[in-house]
Amino acid sequence: MKRIILLSGLCFSTLALANDSTGYVSTGGIEYLKNKNIAMQSEDLFISKKIIKVDYQFKNLSKQDVTETILFPLPQLDNYRDGDFAHTEELLKSFKVQVDGKTVVPQMHVRAFMKPLKNGEVDERAKETDVTDEFKHCGFSEKDLLTPWMDASESKFFSSKIFNCKMPKIQKLVQGYTKDQEIYWTGQVIYSWKQTFKANSVTQVKHQYKPLVGGSVALYEDEYNQQYCMDANFKKGLKKAQSENSSFSALGYILTTGANWAKPIENFKLTIERDPKELVSFCWKGKVSKISPTQFQMVEKNFVPKQDLDIIYVNLRN
Repeated sequence: MKRIILLSGLCFSTLALANDSTGYVSTGGIEYLKNKNIAMQSEDLFISKKIIKVDYQFKNLSKQDVTETILFPLPQLDNYRDGDFAHTEELLKSFKVQVDGKTVVPQMHVRAFMKPLKNGEVDERAKETDVTDEFKHCGFSEKDLLTPWMDASESKFFSSKIFNCKMPKIQKLVQGYTKDQEIYWTGQVIYSWKQTFKANSVTQVKHQYKPLVGGSVALYEDEYNQQYCMDANFKKGLKKAQSENSSFSALGYILTTGANWAKPIENFKLTIERDPKELVSFCWKGKVSKISPTQFQMVEKNFVPKQDLDIIYVNLRN
């Protein structure tokens, strides 16, 4: 039995989720596969700062029922993060799934990862190591593994537990730390449920959640021009509203794993919503239609996503 990954986007900077892809969770984390029997017939994606909603129509191309495990991984969060932990907890509580109109209660899995130090700092280029089993062997409960998502106030306590863990993999990864240092690690939440796709039939899968949104108190265009495709009209709007260096919010959505299905996405629709007192900018190679004062829509046929989505929302002062 294979597994399908429902990765749906969210969040600013590195905290991006993704589109649907086939794959499975092993002790080493998530690996991706191409599913030859299941096609994504349509995807209707709605993105705002308040909610992300996705409506999928999956077609089983085979002549027999196919049972899969659907996976929805959230991004990895680190124990150093100084963000609003209430918001991360809201995301966990807000995740809802419906299959063919019926509510599904997914199972939650938590994984932990570490990277080694290099010259006294975390080696960001190094391959991360899944240390979930080692953490559990050294006394971490499932709730403890959620620490980066829920509350970093006990980070020092868990760092001490990691430092004193005698598992060989952990001992190698903590080289360079002292016993009083906070040890960098990340936690990832993955939701899963089993799903049967009826032979030669369409199955509707819907899910929604409250995204994590990042941002800054001041916009400096030169830093973000390329990432958000801020064109002349966007900059003109900022200047008119005297908002060139205004505060902004941002989130990202990984679309490219949507290319891992049996066929291109037959019908794809993306709607992006902004608040009335904002300007929004993002990169898109196709046609963008403004369907309301606050909503923009992209419609594609036989869509193969080749780039991910970064969205910036800039607050207007006037």
